Amino acid sequence: MCGIIGYAGKNNSIGIALEGLKKLEYRGYDSAGVAFIREDSGLMEIVRCKGKINELMSKPALKGVKSSVAIGHTRWATHGGPSEINAHPHRVDDIAIVHNGIIENYIELKSWLSREGAVFKSETDTEVMCHLIASLYREYGSIEEAVLRAIKLLRGSYAVNVLCEKEPDKIICAKKDSPLVIGLGDGEFFCASDVPAFLSYTRDVIFMEDGETAVISKDGVIIRDAAGTLVHREPAKITWSPSMAEKGGYRHFMLKEIFEQPRAVSDTITGRTNLDTGAVNLYEFGLDEQTIKKTKKIFIVACGTSWHAALCGKYMIEELAGISVEADIASEFRYRRPIIGKDDLFIAITQSGETADTLAALKEAKKCGARTMAICNVVGSTASRESDYVFYTHSGPEIGVASTKAFVTQLVSLYLLSIALGIKKPNKKQQLSKQEEPSALINTLLHLPALLETVLMTDAEIEKLARQLSKANGFLFLGRGILFPIALEGALKLKEISYIHAEGYPAGEMKHGPIALIDEGLPVVILLSKETLYEKVISNIQEVKSRGGKTVVISNEDDDAVRDLSDHFVLVPRSNKFLDAVVMALPLQLLAYHIALIRGCDVDQPRNLAKSVTVE
Repeated sequence: MCGIIGYAGKNNSIGIALEGLKKLEYRGYDSAGVAFIREDSGLMEIVRCKGKINELMSKPALKGVKSSVAIGHTRWATHGGPSEINAHPHRVDDIAIVHNGIIENYIELKSWLSREGAVFKSETDTEVMCHLIASLYREYGSIEEAVLRAIKLLRGSYAVNVLCEKEPDKIICAKKDSPLVIGLGDGEFFCASDVPAFLSYTRDVIFMEDGETAVISKDGVIIRDAAGTLVHREPAKITWSPSMAEKGGYRHFMLKEIFEQPRAVSDTITGRTNLDTGAVNLYEFGLDEQTIKKTKKIFIVACGTSWHAALCGKYMIEELAGISVEADIASEFRYRRPIIGKDDLFIAITQSGETADTLAALKEAKKCGARTMAICNVVGSTASRESDYVFYTHSGPEIGVASTKAFVTQLVSLYLLSIALGIKKPNKKQQLSKQEEPSALINTLLHLPALLETVLMTDAEIEKLARQLSKANGFLFLGRGILFPIALEGALKLKEISYIHAEGYPAGEMKHGPIALIDEGLPVVILLSKETLYEKVISNIQEVKSRGGKTVVISNEDDDAVRDLSDHFVLVPRSNKFLDAVVMALPLQLLAYHIALIRGCDVDQPRNLAKSVTVE
C-alpha cells in the first residue's frame, strides 16, 4: 500500500529517492523517510517525518548532502499509528530497511529477539524484521546472506529494500506477495514498488517474482530465486511515457483521469474487434473455442470499485452468453470454501494486478483446479503472471486514489468478453434481439468514446449541482439492473473523496428499509435508463418525491414528466443497456469530484486510503 524506492548509481541518490517518493504519493501515506550513505564520511543517515514528502524535503539534514545509494519509503500505518518513530526506514546497528506488507509472525519473532537482547523503539513489524536481519548479519557477516536467511523465517507479505553501512555500495531487495519492480538505467539502477517512481529515468523493467531476492548496485542487478539460483529474465518495456502520469494542466489527477476516459476506452477497444466479421478477437483474452465450450460457470472476483465492475460483468455475461456468473468480493471468497473446479473460469479484476485479497483468491481458485484469467492495467503484474489468461485494459497510469478510467475500461473489457463468450457459446435459452447481435454490440461500442465526450460536456452543469448538494450529510444512490452496481460505485466515489456517508441500493429494494431515511435533507440520486425498467424506476422516483426527498435524476431520456418529478435533472446520451453503465458512471464521478473539492477535501489522496491495497 505504501511506496518504496531504492537507487544505486552515478547520480545523487537523495534527490532521486525523494523524487521517486513524490511520484508514489498517489498510493497513500501518512509518513515518509529516506536512508542514505554519505559520500563524504561513508556513514549512513536516516531522515524521517510524520506527514507529507514536502515536509521531509525541507529537513536541514538533507541539504547539500551527496550520496550514490539510498532507500526511501512512504508509510501507510498498519502496525502502530502515524508518527516519526514508526516511520520508515528503520535502523538497527548498521542496517536500515524499508518494507511494504505485513509480517504475520512478528510477535513471535519479537519475543525471541527480545530474549536475545533486542530493544524495540517503535510499534512496527518492520523494526522486528530489521532486528532479525541485524542479528543474522552479526552471525554471517554478509548482508545478502542475512536477508536470505531472514526471509525464510518470515510469515506474511513483504517487499523490502535493505541498506548496510558496512557494505555501502549495494541495496538488497526481496519480495513476497507485495510488488517490487527493478528499473534498469545507464549506470544507475532502481528498485521500487511501482514503475512511476523511476519512469523519468528508464522504461526497462524487471518485475520481481515471489521468493526472489536482488542485489542492485551502480554496476548492475543480480537476481536469485528462493533456492539461491541465479535468475535471468528479459526486461519488459514500459510503453506509457512519464508525461502520461503528470497532471497536464488539470487541477487534480482525478479530474484529468475522468477526462481521459474517452481515450482510455478507445485504446482498450483498439485491435480487440474484427469489424469485417463482427467478432471479438479471442486471442486478446488468450481463450480458445474449446475452453469456452467447456466452461460451466464463471466466478468474477475483485475488491472495491473493481467488484462493482464484476457485478456489471455478471449482467453482461449472463444475458449475452447464457453462462452462470458469480460475482464475489475477494476478501470473502477464499474463506468460504468456494465450490469451484476444472470446468469453471475464475476472473480476477484488479487495476494494479497486485491487490492482496484478489491475488489470494486467485491462488485459491488455482488450487481448486479452475482456469484463471486476470483483467488488469499493469503489464507484468503479479495477477497477470499468475493467471492462465490475461486481458490488459489500456487506461494508462491511474494516479488518483479513487478509480475512474480503470473502472470504465474494466467495464469495456467485460463487455468484449461477454460478446466473445456469446459467439462461441451461444445462449440457447433465449433469442438475442437485433441490438444484441455481436455486430450491433460492437458497433455500439465503437460509438462509446464519442458519447463519453458528450457526457463530459456536462461538467459545468454538474459542478453547479454539486454546489447545491455539497452540504448534505448523506446520499442515497438508486439504480436497477446493470445500473445498480453503478449506484454502488457512485456512492463509493462520494464516500472515498468527500467523506460523506452514502449508500447505493437497488431501486426496487428501497421500500425494504432505506425509504425510512428519506426526508427533505436527503439527496437521492436515481439512475434512469430507457433500456432498463424505465417505468418501474419512475415509480421509485415518485416514492422518493412523495416523502419529501430531494430527487437528483440522471437520465438518458428527456421526459417532461420525469423532469417535473426531479429537483435536479441531468440528461446524458443513450447507448445500449450494457454500455449505459459506462455512460452513467461519468456524471457520478464528476459529482463526487466537485462535492469533494467544494468541501475542501484532498481529492487525489483522500484520508486513510491507499491506491494499491497490497496487504490483507
